[in-house]
Amino acid sequence: MIAPPPPSTPVSRSRILIANRGEIARRIIRTVHRLGHLAVVAPAPADRAAPFVAEADLVVPLDGEDLASTYLDVDALLAAARRAGADAVHPGYGFLAENAAFARAVVEAGLVWIGPDPDVIATMGSKIEARRLAVEAGVPVVPGRDDIQDPAALADAAAEIGYPVMIKASAGGGGRGIRVVHDPADFAAALAAARAEADRSFGDDTVIVERFITHPRHVEVQIVADRHGTVVDLGTRDCSVQRRHQKLMEEAPAPGLSPASDEALRAAAVALARRIAYDNVGTVEFVVDAVTGAHHFLEMNTRLQVEHPVTEEVTGFDLVELQIRSAWGEPLPFTEPPPIRGHAIEVRINAEDPAADFAPRTGTVTALGVPPGVRWESGVKEGSVVGSLYDPLLAKLIVTGPDRPSALARLAAALDELIVAGIVTNTGLHRWLVDQPAVRDAAVTTRLLDETPGPPVGDAADAAWWAARAHLDQKAARAARGPWGALWRRRFTPHTTPVTVHLRHLDGSEHAVEVPPDDVAPPRGPGPGAGGPSDHRPADRVVRHRDGVERGVACRVDPDGTWVAVALDGVTHTFTVRERSEVWAPEAREGHHHAGAVVAPFPAVVTEVAVTEGDQVGAGDVVVVIEAMKMLHSLTAPGAARVAEVRVAPGDTVESGRVLVVLADPDADPGPADPRPSTDPAAAPGGEQR
Repeated sequence: MIAPPPPSTPVSRSRILIANRGEIARRIIRTVHRLGHLAVVAPAPADRAAPFVAEADLVVPLDGEDLASTYLDVDALLAAARRAGADAVHPGYGFLAENAAFARAVVEAGLVWIGPDPDVIATMGSKIEARRLAVEAGVPVVPGRDDIQDPAALADAAAEIGYPVMIKASAGGGGRGIRVVHDPADFAAALAAARAEADRSFGDDTVIVERFITHPRHVEVQIVADRHGTVVDLGTRDCSVQRRHQKLMEEAPAPGLSPASDEALRAAAVALARRIAYDNVGTVEFVVDAVTGAHHFLEMNTRLQVEHPVTEEVTGFDLVELQIRSAWGEPLPFTEPPPIRGHAIEVRINAEDPAADFAPRTGTVTALGVPPGVRWESGVKEGSVVGSLYDPLLAKLIVTGPDRPSALARLAAALDELIVAGIVTNTGLHRWLVDQPAVRDAAVTTRLLDETPGPPVGDAADAAWWAARAHLDQKAARAARGPWGALWRRRFTPHTTPVTVHLRHLDGSEHAVEVPPDDVAPPRGPGPGAGGPSDHRPADRVVRHRDGVERGVACRVDPDGTWVAVALDGVTHTFTVRERSEVWAPEAREGHHHAGAVVAPFPAVVTEVAVTEGDQVGAGDVVVVIEAMKMLHSLTAPGAARVAEVRVAPGDTVESGRVLVVLADPDADPGPADPRPSTDPAAAPGGEQR
């Protein structure tokens, strides 16, 4: 049992340690400050310059260099709390947010745990126990088996349930330890892979085998509860747009549900919360059959969700505030569900490349241009360096409208205006999603991105046309503000020579844009790039006639003229402006792909080397497994080859393009094969967030 409830009112100016980082730390800090308390953070060395550290009142740096010795180190976090004189701990989400041992340690240290009872966290952390309790509460569950673990017995159970089936880890979440099996012949390998991943991620390889719903929607219900027995739902959310079991877009309320289905889902969530005597904020997740409308319990998350802002937008309640007040024993300010007003949509801005199978990307955020009138929850600012140690979530963009069509329209407009320069992100995917019929018609299932061809790759050449003009506009604006600016419009001779702007795209492609002489002129007002750096000031615009139509495009230009970023179809294209000397004498560059080798496609940590020198491999055989941004990626051989050399070992940190394994022709020493690195989507189910 946990300690008795703390006093009903928080101590004035309480010190609350936020045992997390990034955008969720900033989000919690905002509410902590609004309530008059002090925010304490304990950053890892890689986060010392992060925005959440600058916004905290007290900072206790951690000394470790990896997750195990920083954000996952219970002793280090409690020591930081003691040094700061903290009164309470808020875990955020991910990391230790659903770690019952951490929650118990916080309470035993005499601190307030801003979350549910640790015993409840432990109970609901086991999907097997959660299924049992859901059945007791009268909540329907997906047909499956959770009472056996013998591989042969599980295979027999899968055949009895009927394929396709899903194998999923009993402990943990976030999409890890999950495999979908369509063919009995693949069951044994999928079971082994799911168990290995579960053991690595959660220290527990127990699994559940259950029927895989072929047309599933992911719908969840937000629950809030206090220590006085009040349990209230705050409506539904739809989180069906996913990749690798990781959510990308969420909205509230869940669209397309009949009144009866909506009521049944909300009643089931409340019934389960009451059955386990839940307190604080939590989410009950369901899989809804898009064909039959039947709903089944999936799991319960005993923490704040990444997508909580959409519920806040349509209810008007601050969920972090409710968490804090509930943790101090205060009653909820309501006993019935509040009315749902309007519609809210959230998209997760990740540092990943949808065109490269969602491979994670690193880099420096050179500019942020966020349109006004939206909610922007960000863990980065201009100048932030994005590495490979943490998951790829950079920010969340949230829009609200009086109804769903207006919210979708607002989202499309916001993505068209959004600038995230210097790094590859998934913003173009989100802009493409807004226009998909399934999204427009609220007919999305979790299979959408598996069954629909992805968005086209952004047109770098088209973007270069706009970038060149933005660059020249900025140069003209600078000249107009200079000592000779007054003479610009009094020239006696017109421009007669075209201006060529040489640009290099972030993807490495080169572009030479020739601007006609009559198109080189200073703007009438402040040009692009005006104003100094900021966290996320609105983007600038370049307005030009093209093909007889005037169009405005969001842009950002470096004040020194060294780079330009423009947004087209939701994709931010970042260009380096190249001087003529660079064009005529380009530097030598070595490509990332090394013939006859498996190379790292991005910075990562080697977790497994599956081959040794002399081994024979075939197409699709796993050679090396790497981890980046909390996702596992299997690098495979694209064809028959012999392993000539292994250059890495588990635990090695590798940069993008590093040769990991050298391959040779399987029959002869010379004549290496031509393998290319590839990632196995099935082995990269997702990161720490869910």
